[in-house]
Amino acid sequence: MSKLDKIEDLQEILKENASNFQVRRQLAVLLLDSGFAQEALQHFLYLSKIFPQDSGICYNIGIVYEKLKNLDKAEVYYLKAVELSPEEMDAQYNLGLVYTDKGQYEKAVECFEKVLEKDPDDSNAYFSAGLCYFKEGKYDGAKYYFERTTELNDEDIYAHFYLGNILKEQGDIEGASARFYKVLEISPDYSWAYFNLAAIDYEQGSITGAAEKLEKTLELNPKDIDAYKIYAKILLKEGGLDTANELIQKAINYCGAVGDLYYIMAQVCRAQGNLGDYGKQMNLALKNHATLTAPAKQVKAELDRVLREY
Repeated sequence: MSKLDKIEDLQEILKENASNFQVRRQLAVLLLDSGFAQEALQHFLYLSKIFPQDSGICYNIGIVYEKLKNLDKAEVYYLKAVELSPEEMDAQYNLGLVYTDKGQYEKAVECFEKVLEKDPDDSNAYFSAGLCYFKEGKYDGAKYYFERTTELNDEDIYAHFYLGNILKEQGDIEGASARFYKVLEISPDYSWAYFNLAAIDYEQGSITGAAEKLEKTLELNPKDIDAYKIYAKILLKEGGLDTANELIQKAINYCGAVGDLYYIMAQVCRAQGNLGDYGKQMNLALKNHATLTAPAKQVKAELDRVLREY
């Protein structure tokens, strides 16, 4: 029997007996699991009036509100669930996720630490605490939690990925590369690992290695605008102007009108000696100044200077 058929059966039972609370709870859980959050909420709220001390109902209402992006109400019901059943860690963990989404990282970490007091081997709690520290820019703290995550679960690609970013930021290029390669060992199609390895190669002067990894990045994620930008700069520097032109055209097709892409295209046109197209691309870059990394005034000054020189 499909979920929808089961939902219809439970609804029919409730029509005959609205006081069948067990069926109503079963229906609410099934609706939530099937993506009908608003419908599930109505049933859970009804049940909460009948069973105000039921922590499970409060917990599920918190889940619904979290799915509906109403974080304030999700917080209220998770707190109620924790108050009613302080030993149940699911609500405590989800409360931490809500605080994370609200940017209240200290409160979030407190929740994850309570989970870890109950279960010191909960790798998800370590990861979530690490993410809070990472979002705050506290890389040493984040590093500790992510390392504990991988010690408990060496297959956690996200913990390895974040560790790679931290190590790269801290100047440990070898350690960062090892983490990114570990990500690819676990998940060979993780495009961001290829991109970060390409960025390391590019910064270390390994142009060939960077180009190969950028090609793989774009094969896996043809909308990765940063990969296009770095790859186009490599091609421009190495004299692959026609390939760079084709690459930026592809980038615009996938990513839309982006100021940085038009600016790079302008540099390609200039290198090709095509002053007319250079001017057109620079004006398009200025038109899309919201997605232009360089200040618009600087780009305009460059355009005026180049046109004067010719």
